[in-house]
Amino acid sequence: MKRLPSVKDLPIGQKTVLLRTDYDVPLKEGQVVDTSRIDESLPTINYLLEQKAKVIIVSHLGRPGGKIVPGLSLKPVADILTSLLHDKDDKKMELVENLRFDPREEKNEESFAKELANLAAFYINDAFAVSHREHASIVGIPRFLPSAFGLDFLKEVEVLSGVRENPHRPITLILGGIKKDKLETIEKLLDWVDTILIGGKLPQLMEGPYPDSKKVIVADLKPDGKDITLESIEKFGRIIVQSGTIVWAGPMGFYEEENSQEGTRQIAEAIIGSQAFKVVGGGDTEAALTKFNLVDKIDYVSSGGGTMLEFLAQGTLPGIEAVISGNK
Repeated sequence: MKRLPSVKDLPIGQKTVLLRTDYDVPLKEGQVVDTSRIDESLPTINYLLEQKAKVIIVSHLGRPGGKIVPGLSLKPVADILTSLLHDKDDKKMELVENLRFDPREEKNEESFAKELANLAAFYINDAFAVSHREHASIVGIPRFLPSAFGLDFLKEVEVLSGVRENPHRPITLILGGIKKDKLETIEKLLDWVDTILIGGKLPQLMEGPYPDSKKVIVADLKPDGKDITLESIEKFGRIIVQSGTIVWAGPMGFYEEENSQEGTRQIAEAIIGSQAFKVVGGGDTEAALTKFNLVDKIDYVSSGGGTMLEFLAQGTLPGIEAVISGNK
C-alpha cells in the first residue's frame, strides 16, 4: 500500500489535536483488566505531548446503544492514562466520555462529526480496530479537519500490507469465535489463501458450502458445541505445521472454561510450533493466548480481528479512505 499520511507530517506544535483511539477494553467490577489497547496508544500520545500539542482523545467502550450506561464509562481508562502520563511536564490531555453514548456516532451523522471537529485543529486516527466502521468519529471528522494516522495504526498497516502483498506460502487462515460476519470475509479471501480452517461457533452458523469448498475445512464440534473435537484438532494441526503464513482470528471454543479450552490451546500450540509467520487478531484470540502464556510467541498481534480480515481482503478500510479523501 502507498504511504499513508502520518501524525509526524502535520504541524501540530502548540495546536489542539483530536485523537481517535480504541479503548474498548475489558472491564471487571469497574476496573480495566487488560491495558493492551491503552499501551498501544501511548507512542502517539507521547509524540503529541512532546510537540506541545493539546490532546483531546475520543474513543468508545462496549455497545451502549446510543444511551448513557454508567458501567461503560471511560473513567477507568482516564484514571490509567493519568497515572501513565503523570510525569509529563505541563501535560495537556483530555479524554472525552464514551462516543457511543450519543446515537449520532454509530449513525455517522454529520452534526456529530462537526461538533467533534470543532474541538481541534487536526485529527489523528489511531484506532485501527474500528476503522472498518462507518462511524462519525472514523469517517465523518476527516471531512472537516486536516487528518493523518497515529503510530500504532501505521504499524498495523505496514505489517498487514506485507502479509497481504508478499506472504510466505502456503497461507492458512483460521477462523473461530462467535461473530458471523467473519464468514462474510471468506469469499473475499478465497483467492488469496490456500486453506481456511473454521472452528468456534462458526460451523453452527454456516449456511451451505462455499464455491471453492476444497479450500475450506470445517471442524466438527463436541456434542455441547463448546469446543472442536480431537479429530478436528489433529486435522487442523497437520495443515498448520505445513504453513508458511498463518492468520488466526477467533478461538476454537469456550476457552475460558476448563472443559472447553483444549481446542484453542492445542491449535495455539500448533501455531507456535510451526515455522510460519504468525499473525493473530481480535481481543478474544489475544486473551486466549495470554491465558496460555503464548502471546509473546506470535510474530504480530493485530488489535482487531474483523478489521484485520477486511484489510487483508480489500487492502484498505473506510477509515483509511476517509483520511485520504479528506486530504485531497
